[in-house]
Amino acid sequence: MLKRFFIFCSGADTKILDSCSPGEQTKYAGIGATVFFTAVMAFIAASYALYTVFDSYLTSIIFGLIWGLLIFNLDRFIVSTIKKKNNFRSELLQATPRIILAVIIAVVIAKPLEIKIFEKEINRVLLEEKNDMTLANREQIATQFDPQIASINSEIATLKEEVTTKEAEVNALYDTYIAEAEGTAGTKRLGKGPVYAEKREKHDAELLALQELKDTNAEKIAAAEEKIASFNQEYQARVSQSQPVIDGFDGLMARINALNKLPLLPSLFIMFLFLAIETSPIFAKLLSPKGAYDLKLEEEESALQTWVTQQLRQRELILQTDTEVNNKVYADIAEEQELYDYKRKRARELMQLQADAFYSKQKQILG
Repeated sequence: MLKRFFIFCSGADTKILDSCSPGEQTKYAGIGATVFFTAVMAFIAASYALYTVFDSYLTSIIFGLIWGLLIFNLDRFIVSTIKKKNNFRSELLQATPRIILAVIIAVVIAKPLEIKIFEKEINRVLLEEKNDMTLANREQIATQFDPQIASINSEIATLKEEVTTKEAEVNALYDTYIAEAEGTAGTKRLGKGPVYAEKREKHDAELLALQELKDTNAEKIAAAEEKIASFNQEYQARVSQSQPVIDGFDGLMARINALNKLPLLPSLFIMFLFLAIETSPIFAKLLSPKGAYDLKLEEEESALQTWVTQQLRQRELILQTDTEVNNKVYADIAEEQELYDYKRKRARELMQLQADAFYSKQKQILG
């Protein structure tokens, strides 16, 4: 049963192959098995590749099955259409387009399986790329807020500097009236005289102005800090909105690009392996000697071609003979006096009718 199935996969004519030796049947069963397992690998590869795109088991299996059947049909067609001849160069030339197609199929099949085999290494490369993209994304979003935040921080620094400057002035006035009271500066009279009172009054007024400035600038600083907090919240919101896009950077194209960044040699070995598997039925057919199946198939096709040629030639001869007979028959009839007299009588009647019609027409015109 399994042997019959693999023979079916090889695309061989089972009616002809049944009359061949068991060895010939085994050869085509092996070719069919290669075609079948190549289709199975294509199904697995396509299912995994589509899963990375659709993230759905059912969708991946359905489309993977369709792809596997397509590859199976192509491989079966390629193998079944290669005809054995006595000239290897001619056979190779005949198989060249099919070999090119097999190479394309092998590359398409191998790539998704390479992605699965090197999945851990690809995940590491993708993680590095995602981290780089996250940092670049944060920097790009930050450039939209940094100038505004820097301007606000400059305003806050200016407000704080105003308070600091005012405090320095008030402290200087404090030192002045204290020195006046101690007699170490100013009038240099010990005690709290009129000059001391004047300096004390000026200090108190500036101290009150300092307090008002602190209150006013504190409100301005608080409002500015609220703006900064608002910008920071908007920045975090944009980062959070864009981060899922970066986290989802895990599709088929991203994995293929990550695979290309890995060492080339292991990937080439896998591709060459599938290339060997995909082209093995073709080369097995090319390198194998002309067997009983090929001879019987050639005989059957030759017999059919001969029969068709005979039928076409026979129809041509029939047409040629019929034409010659008809020509001879009409030639004999043309020489009969009876036919001549009959056609002469009819021609005379026709000419009389034409003359009568012409006469009647002319009479009507002349009135």
